[in-house]
Amino acid sequence: AVVEELGITIIPSLIRFGEEVYRDGVDLTTEQFYERLTTDKTHPTTSVPTPQSFVDAYEKLAEEADEVAVITISHKLSAVGDVARQAMGLAKKKPRVEIIDSNWALMSEGLIVITAARAAKAGASLDEVLEVARRNIPRADLRMAFDTLKYLERGGRIGKAQALLGSMLKINPILGLKDGEIYPVGREHSRSKAIENLYNFVNSFSRIEELAIGDGTTPDEADALVERLNAKFPAERIFRFKVTPAVGAHVGPHVLAVAILGDR
Repeated sequence: AVVEELGITIIPSLIRFGEEVYRDGVDLTTEQFYERLTTDKTHPTTSVPTPQSFVDAYEKLAEEADEVAVITISHKLSAVGDVARQAMGLAKKKPRVEIIDSNWALMSEGLIVITAARAAKAGASLDEVLEVARRNIPRADLRMAFDTLKYLERGGRIGKAQALLGSMLKINPILGLKDGEIYPVGREHSRSKAIENLYNFVNSFSRIEELAIGDGTTPDEADALVERLNAKFPAERIFRFKVTPAVGAHVGPHVLAVAILGDR
């Protein structure tokens, strides 16, 4: 997998179902999470990783590296950047650590991380790696289609998407991220139109450097979208991902997401 290949360390968010706490993707698989999301009476909450998880990562990385770039989810969605900073003061042995707010989430953040990690692997200095990340932040974009706002409303992360409430509980909302926070892009009256919206979103780019398609529990729909987009971007180069619980808790199991690095 690309994570091992490029030497990327992932610090998992925490997911709580009542009193039970899980590390995202470590103690709870994405499949198990969506199963519980739809059957459990308790709505899950997500929280930032512990400072100790960053301390452990810094100390482990110090054994093999002098410099570490930390690229975080948008500070408007999570305080993880603050925790990463706090941990710098707690680590006994640590490399030089620089923290960048990606202003994104999911694979729009992931694609920024991957391109930065490729530069690092090719021998770039930390400052050059940070420059690659900063240059790509304004070139990233993210679009999500799903079929209910109930999870977003329950989770309290609705932000500017508040405008979609009411009549929209029964239709397909399309959300994006703008300036680091969730905003409503539009609404579609059917699932097929929502998927068409994602397809058109990809086609609005004149040049695509990286493309990723993600789903919660509907891999067939995501695979079909990959096939359709093959003419625009080679299918074998499209990253496929699962929408992680930290985001899935707010958008529900039927989310489809498209992340892009490119130019319009």
